[in-house]
Amino acid sequence: MSIVIITGGSRGLGASIAIQCARRGMGVILTYNRNKQAAEKVVATIEADGGKAVALELDVSTRASFPAFRSAVAEMLAKTWNAETFDFLVNNAGYGLYNPIATVTEDEFDSLFRVLLKGPFFLTQALLPLMADGGHIVNVTSATSRVATPGVAPYASFKGGLEVLTRYLAKEFGERRIRANSIAPGPIRTELGGGLSEEFEALLAGQTALGRVGEPDDVGCMVASLLSDDNRWVNAQNIEVAGGYLI
Repeated sequence: MSIVIITGGSRGLGASIAIQCARRGMGVILTYNRNKQAAEKVVATIEADGGKAVALELDVSTRASFPAFRSAVAEMLAKTWNAETFDFLVNNAGYGLYNPIATVTEDEFDSLFRVLLKGPFFLTQALLPLMADGGHIVNVTSATSRVATPGVAPYASFKGGLEVLTRYLAKEFGERRIRANSIAPGPIRTELGGGLSEEFEALLAGQTALGRVGEPDDVGCMVASLLSDDNRWVNAQNIEVAGGYLI
């Protein structure tokens, strides 16, 4: 059984990714920051479908916590799957900041940077000794790095940086046959940024070739598929999952 670690797996895209991976036979380790109850609900959903999953607490903005998290992962691998390594890492955890450049504070900028770029960089570094050769890293970026949307400059900039980092991960980890790709969701119906108002959703749907906004499972299914052996020759790519957003 392949085992996947998904950060920010308690809700939204992360929850869908966790559930879809489990449905394809993967063991799941999902992380949560504050909402343990939501994470346990995702675990319960997976187990009700016959899968196996565990939830671990992790604050991706705090690098100092990563060694302890790695130890917790190693313990859980041995206890739950009788394994010493995991196969896949999905760097998904994040949040949105919607302020124009003129009003963004340094604290807001730094906080977002720690979660969206610094966190995935050093978490990947910390977990690398536990990742099996032939594994796969998927980073969740954003269509906002392609389409300039007023008010999301720091968010888009760090997501763009994560896209660049993905190519370097693929290059440097190629000796171990570890692939690295990123997926860039377009507008998705989640709680990110407070969710979508009816008016804003209609606007976004009108800007999308398929005439609607995305659902979490549109992304969750894509990630689960990308992790499968069917996509074994896809590497160092940023794949937009957006239904034809602003084309």
